[in-house]
Amino acid sequence: MRRVLITYGTTNGSTAEIARFLARVLRDEGLEADARPAPDVSDLAPYDAVVLGGAVYMGRWHRDARRFARRHREALRERPVWLFSSGPLDASASERELPAAPGARRAERRTGAREHVTFGGRLEPGAKGRIAGALVDGGRGGDFRDWARIADWGRSVARELREPSGVV
Repeated sequence: MRRVLITYGTTNGSTAEIARFLARVLRDEGLEADARPAPDVSDLAPYDAVVLGGAVYMGRWHRDARRFARRHREALRERPVWLFSSGPLDASASERELPAAPGARRAERRTGAREHVTFGGRLEPGAKGRIAGALVDGGRGGDFRDWARIADWGRSVARELREPSGVV
């Protein structure tokens, strides 16, 4: 059985919810999967593969995700890695492939990631930060996560890991 870490950087919890959901999808596909905040992960040795996610705020991939990719780059290059971003506050992420934020692109290069995908985000009343509050007050909030698309992507990750070529 493959053991997968789904780790993430989040500010308002939306990316954490996506990570926990992906962990459930991978477990349903017969893999062991743990979802943990990036700052809480110090050792990748127990894991055969890693999914790293980061929220995108103002065009920047979350600091915790960027730091994780930089701090663990050698260990990440030794195992399969997938990246995801969450953030657009509209349906654009479900309608077309969106380019990765610069920090996520650097993480792709550092880690040799197999893929990066962007999912819609969520921003609701009570969100942290002045800008987030202004967006919600201006009617730009809401939940734009496409759970079916996220589940499909998680199943594709699981399929790759079950294939002989997915073995490290």
